[in-house]
Amino acid sequence: MLDQFKGCLLGAAIGDALGMARESTPPDFQRLHEGYRRAWRGHPNAGLKPGQFTDDTQMMLLVARLLADGTYSEKAYAAALARMYMNEELRFPDGAVDAACRHFLLSGGKPGGVSSNTAGCTGIAVPFGLLYGDPIDVTERVVQACSVTHTHPAAHAGAVTVAMLVHHAVRGRPDALALAGKHATLEDVALGNKIRDAVRLADEGISLESALSVIGNDVTVYQTVPLAFFLITRIKDVTALLTTAAHVGGNTDTIALICGAYAGAVYGRSALPPDLLDGLEGRGEIESVAARLYERCTTKP
Repeated sequence: MLDQFKGCLLGAAIGDALGMARESTPPDFQRLHEGYRRAWRGHPNAGLKPGQFTDDTQMMLLVARLLADGTYSEKAYAAALARMYMNEELRFPDGAVDAACRHFLLSGGKPGGVSSNTAGCTGIAVPFGLLYGDPIDVTERVVQACSVTHTHPAAHAGAVTVAMLVHHAVRGRPDALALAGKHATLEDVALGNKIRDAVRLADEGISLESALSVIGNDVTVYQTVPLAFFLITRIKDVTALLTTAAHVGGNTDTIALICGAYAGAVYGRSALPPDLLDGLEGRGEIESVAARLYERCTTKP
């Protein structure tokens, strides 16, 4: 499973870095550019270089490090996230994350999550899905962690769904998508229905352009997570999956992160495109964190 742990965190970061340049832009399927690119001039991510990722991966790795070190708590996570924000290290944060960090700093360390259904906390669900073997543990811990920035039940449902997708995929369940979809329905019926419909559309062979008009690609979990499920169901080749996810427009970085995390969890690090691995920011550190997380998973009582 070590290869899958590494593949999951690396795949998530690769997807995020690929989607970084096209975040909040319209879909573009006319020219599917493989590889990393810069964001256009004036874009919030314009200062990032090709291969660098956004706040989604920053937050995912922050949580993963704390979990791997055995020092995770919501208080420690909130404080570390607020420090990153104060030091202007957090890249183009989700509005809810921005507001939560401001509240933490202005209130003298009191957590203050925002009632938002955006997908800004889905990335931090990934390490919980990897580490914990009990689905109940995964669900409870993800909800608590997400509450640091997002208090809306829909945001929690989206993050739990992603965590369970990774949880089942890394443990070799061929029905990981279906199981994660069931978890989504348990957490939020509307989200579960949207995921079910997205998977059905993928199975029916609808074009991606038509699917986008039905599913959407905005920053809410109600569009981000179902669209990721659509892409995962439709596209089996890892490179094509990541490249397409990075071109769907809207919340591309988070959508591609979910797709990359799933692909890495299923197929492992060895299945990730070598050129994307070579060009990824902080690859060695990500692999190290994944290895420590795996060690903790296999040795904890």
